[in-house]
Amino acid sequence: MTKLPPLLPEETYARVCRVAKFDGLSVLIVAGFFALVSATMGDALGAAVGSLAAGAGAMELHGVAVLHHGERRGMSWLVGSQLSLLVVLLGYCALQLVRAKLPELPPETDSLIRMDAEQLGMTKSEFLRLFNRMLYGGFAIITFVYQGGMLLYYQRRRTAVAQALPEET
Repeated sequence: MTKLPPLLPEETYARVCRVAKFDGLSVLIVAGFFALVSATMGDALGAAVGSLAAGAGAMELHGVAVLHHGERRGMSWLVGSQLSLLVVLLGYCALQLVRAKLPELPPETDSLIRMDAEQLGMTKSEFLRLFNRMLYGGFAIITFVYQGGMLLYYQRRRTAVAQALPEET
């Protein structure tokens, strides 16, 4: 198996900008949507978390714009956006796991939940708590892997991106 040569700094710069633009826009749109939905439902915590997450997406887009202006500090914005999003989402998951306030479910789901709980030898309340732990625990793991991976992706490409940019005066 032959090893491919490393990418030229210019290609690394272009890839980082493409990834950051797509990721930042995706985060901004999805988190902004969830912030609006939460706000209309009267969920202040959800609206705040969605707004903070959307802000992290905006930070990432700002980092791309700074890089396009030839400034190396744009990479700090990209890394910072991932760290911010990681902290916001993990904090939300931790809060949901600690407070364990279960949402109201439609009455038609009650019999299904009770049947599932009985099959597992649990009460409905125990089953819903387990579901809550699995949902937010899984989301926290996925968040840690994805946002942590993005953070490392940007961090490891700082040198190559800096080489592709003109010298700062």
